[in-house]
Amino acid sequence: MSDFFPIILGSDENAYGSARLFHDAYGIKPLLMCERQLTPTCYSNLFDVELIENFGSEEVFATALENRLRALSEKFEKIVVIPCSDYYACMLARIPHIVEKYVANRFVSEELIETLDTKDKFYALCEKHGLDYPKTVVCDYEHRLMLPEMLTFDYPIIVKPENSNAYDYLHCSFEGKKKVYFFNSAEEYLTMAKSMNTSGYKGKLIAQEFIPGGDDAMRVMNSHSSADGKVLAMSLGQPVLEEYAPKTLGNYAAIISRSDSEIYEKIKKFLEDIGYVGSSNIDMKYDSRTGKYMMFEINPRLGRSSFFVYGTGLNMMKVLVDDCVYGKREDTVFADNTALWYNVPKDVILKYVTDPALSAEIRQLFKKKKAFRTLDCKNDGHPMRRYRIWRYFCGQRKNFKKYFINKNI
Repeated sequence: MSDFFPIILGSDENAYGSARLFHDAYGIKPLLMCERQLTPTCYSNLFDVELIENFGSEEVFATALENRLRALSEKFEKIVVIPCSDYYACMLARIPHIVEKYVANRFVSEELIETLDTKDKFYALCEKHGLDYPKTVVCDYEHRLMLPEMLTFDYPIIVKPENSNAYDYLHCSFEGKKKVYFFNSAEEYLTMAKSMNTSGYKGKLIAQEFIPGGDDAMRVMNSHSSADGKVLAMSLGQPVLEEYAPKTLGNYAAIISRSDSEIYEKIKKFLEDIGYVGSSNIDMKYDSRTGKYMMFEINPRLGRSSFFVYGTGLNMMKVLVDDCVYGKREDTVFADNTALWYNVPKDVILKYVTDPALSAEIRQLFKKKKAFRTLDCKNDGHPMRRYRIWRYFCGQRKNFKKYFINKNI
């Protein structure tokens, strides 16, 4: 019987990157379980795929996953499960009886996920533990059109669903739908809100003050915490470019890995104090007015762009397996090497990253061959895959040309 087997939930860039990490560290092919296969994982030989109709429904998800876990448990000593979206992480949290019976790794509790997903509760938690956050207004469905009157800060503002990855928002439809909204006036906001009200989405909206600065003012941190809440590894990145197409607005397009001992220690203490378990992905932004980092959110899984960590020499799947399968414990690893991760064509980065210092650094990282993409894997060269990925990147060029805005205001 083999030591362990990985199941990956999803089929996006995050899923492909996780499979690459398992392949690199252990030479094994994970199983991807998903409802449909997205471009990043098409025609790949790094994993097997099980497509499950209605896998997004909780009943189908629980039954299909339990059946697969039961079968695999007869062949493997331990099984690890990697959720590649908030949605899958939340569903795992609601079936602890299945997880505890078959799965070696642990996940954040449903109660803590609810706290992290509910912005007023999350920011109360930040307040308690000394973390900074933007001025925020939470608006329920009945008061959407009154939100401009509720604001305690000036325009421009950022508006987003309380959880843009929630099932009801992912599956609703209305004109102008985006993951994140940027408004310069009440009139702009109300146009969107009236359109949203024609859809089936009844969830809350979060309005926040816009923290000055462009994409490069953002910071992202990925970490892994053991079942007893000890942070085992952390990696910090500075996004230098985000995506701008409506469906992917706010996703990171390019990240330079960084190191900051003060942020590492502060977030480490926070995660351990709240008893966080498993993988986490934290978004924050540097406020040049105050010199503080403003917390935006914590996602209960590694981020879509978490493959940037690999450029530092840290394999987060190996960290997880060492912890959950082999029980290895060492001092916390704080990644400190510099590399460039990107998920767009090289020419897009060189065109749209205009800060002179960052642009020069990016060119040097390319020159030193310290730049890499999740989807570029030499051992995965099926002709149809290469074609699909080429079309995917061509589409990104068009998206940037059509949707890019300069947020340095």
